[in-house]
Amino acid sequence: MSGASPSVLSPRDSVPQARLAAIALLSLMLAGCGYQFRVEGAGPTIGGAPAETTQPAAPRMVIPFFENKSFEPNLEHKYTNYTLHEFAAGGGTRVVPRVEDADLVLKGTIVSVIIPTIAFTQTTTLESRVTVTVIAKVEEARTGKVFWAQTATASSEFFVTTDLQFNRVLQTRALEQAGRLIAEDLATRFLNHLEQTQSRPSVGSPTPTSTGGSKDDPTRSSESGRNGPTAK
Repeated sequence: MSGASPSVLSPRDSVPQARLAAIALLSLMLAGCGYQFRVEGAGPTIGGAPAETTQPAAPRMVIPFFENKSFEPNLEHKYTNYTLHEFAAGGGTRVVPRVEDADLVLKGTIVSVIIPTIAFTQTTTLESRVTVTVIAKVEEARTGKVFWAQTATASSEFFVTTDLQFNRVLQTRALEQAGRLIAEDLATRFLNHLEQTQSRPSVGSPTPTSTGGSKDDPTRSSESGRNGPTAK
């Protein structure tokens, strides 16, 4: 039988086809694996790269024991520890133990503790409130200039029972709660003031503020929850 004879590819013709097949197979493999090519970074900028901004270092602060002018004994130790904790956690400073290593010194004074009766009958006191006032002043360690000053007041209520010893426990808890509120308030207000002065060259030469602090209300009153008659 006569018919068309099959075409035979020469070695020269098969090489380009093999290369095309390999390229096509490689393209399919790359697409299936999900490879993507992109440029990382911000890329080139016109007029040069922007200047890098650096955050100023946190000033070092020492907090000596508060002065206690109230009738409550040993209250200065607790209030100093509360203030140390709050400023170390979120006051924008690095608390140090020695004045020689500090840039700033925080001096606190417990000026008053009053415990009025807020609920009573003709013969019995049912509920009382402790109100504590503290004056805090931050000075530059080297020059003694006042960098910041603030007056803080906090209150906490507690129920009064027929057990005098247990009443003292509840009153102590109310005093501690008021101290924590004062320490938190002072740390928050100082951080706000510090952020406003960060644009200045250094913390070593700030403009001192008045006794009332900045634009904020110089006196802060905080009402907490009642301390019930159940003690842990």
